[in-house]
Amino acid sequence: MDFLEKTVTPETPLKGMRLVIDCANGATFQVAPELFKKFGATVSTLFAEPDGKNINDGCGSQHPEILQQEVVKIGARAGLAFDGDGDRLVAVDEKGQLLSGDQIIAICAGDLKEQGRLQNNLVVSTVMSNMGLRVALEHMGVQQVTTRVGDRYVMEAMKEKGAILGGEDSGHLIFLHHHTTGDGILSGLQLLSAMLRTRKPLSELRRSMIIFPQTLINVPVRNKPEILSIPEVRAVIQRVEQALGDRGRVLVRFSGTEPLCRVMVEGENRDDVERYAAEIAEAIDQAIGSKKA
Repeated sequence: MDFLEKTVTPETPLKGMRLVIDCANGATFQVAPELFKKFGATVSTLFAEPDGKNINDGCGSQHPEILQQEVVKIGARAGLAFDGDGDRLVAVDEKGQLLSGDQIIAICAGDLKEQGRLQNNLVVSTVMSNMGLRVALEHMGVQQVTTRVGDRYVMEAMKEKGAILGGEDSGHLIFLHHHTTGDGILSGLQLLSAMLRTRKPLSELRRSMIIFPQTLINVPVRNKPEILSIPEVRAVIQRVEQALGDRGRVLVRFSGTEPLCRVMVEGENRDDVERYAAEIAEAIDQAIGSKKA
């Protein structure tokens, strides 16, 4: 708590702010409620009674539905949901709408840039971040560096490039000027501080990044050759990429732990995105699908 208190400035108190926090029956169950109360917030706490079995069970950042309902029910300014081990954050605005990790990154990037504190005018994210983040950062005049999936790769790139802000859409965020790893409570403090400094509600701030429709299909496969070495699959991917142009993208990769090929397509039109993803998935299934063995 002493460490976390030093990560926000005195001019951003939470006095009078009504918050709902979901501790996922996990690691944040003691510190989070006490800390936000200490900063002056009126706190309603959900899922802060771990029994060794109920961690993440229908609650926390993976299951924020009850948090969303409670925020609207009591008229809170914001809701914060952590995961079981406390390194992730998902937020809810005063209207009960979710803010993704990417949206939180965009908000905090804008706030840091406005303060002149966004080192090297740079943000690091992974290839799985929504394309809307790139568009939002471009609009702010902020450079984006992308890495492979995993917070360790985000951290490596941040150190290499000299960035102080990075993270994943899952809500695992790194504020390197404060900490060397993800901390959901720290992320929550930074988000609320940005909201107070800008004097804007989260419902307005979340619109700084528009989430592009995204479809993910997992295709069971019998083997994992280089995906672009399969002519039929390569042809479909190239056709889809050409159709999307610079307003969409295709990401096809094999799971590192399961016999699956993950097909992700992103773009401005949901119907197009779903159709393109299905076409690529079908080509992969025809070529190397486990059901075709």
